[in-house]
Amino acid sequence: MEKLTIKSWALDDRPREKLIAKGKTTLSNAELIAILIGSGNRDESAVGLAKRILNSINGNINELAKLSVEKLMEFKGIGEAKAINIITALELGKRRQLEAALEKPIITSSKDVTNLMQQIIGDLEHEEFWVLFLNNANKVVAKSQISKGGLTATIVDVRLVFKRALEIASVGIIVCHNHPSGKLQPSNADKHLTQKIKEAGITLDIKLLDHLIITEKAYFSFADEGLL
Repeated sequence: MEKLTIKSWALDDRPREKLIAKGKTTLSNAELIAILIGSGNRDESAVGLAKRILNSINGNINELAKLSVEKLMEFKGIGEAKAINIITALELGKRRQLEAALEKPIITSSKDVTNLMQQIIGDLEHEEFWVLFLNNANKVVAKSQISKGGLTATIVDVRLVFKRALEIASVGIIVCHNHPSGKLQPSNADKHLTQKIKEAGITLDIKLLDHLIITEKAYFSFADEGLL
């Protein structure tokens, strides 16, 4: 039995032709993935294979983006090239979201910070500590990863936090880090670091506006909770 390729399907069932004739928004997630992989296996079409992959992660595209090349290759019909196609397409989508968020980098609330940073660090499996540098109009003029750690902690050098701020004459900063565990409650170490950064900022006349703990689906704001 030959592989079920898209070219062998009835015209109405071909997602490429459907995209051209009816527009990209008419395609299901499975049909979009089917275009990426091009063919299925001896037992199922590309759409069928795409549906099976999506079903394995309950149809959640965010979960699909977390799958490695090796994990995707566990599905019959997905080789290294097809797995790379899927990962590449999802990474481009993520970067497009990030660029869209950066088009209006004005911070007016903790939610604005979350919208900007959640797509960068929210779904990581290790901790990262980032700083947003703001001007006096609350516009983000730069952002920087200060440290990258393990599953439960990352070491932060406060001097590095303010080095960049001084270089670009930032008047305010917002710091944030992720909790891969999904827990939002700040640790004693988180509270101590926040106070240390705040005090250093007072000395340098660079205000710490907030510290956020970000997970994939939620966030904790020190400012909102009155902890600054």
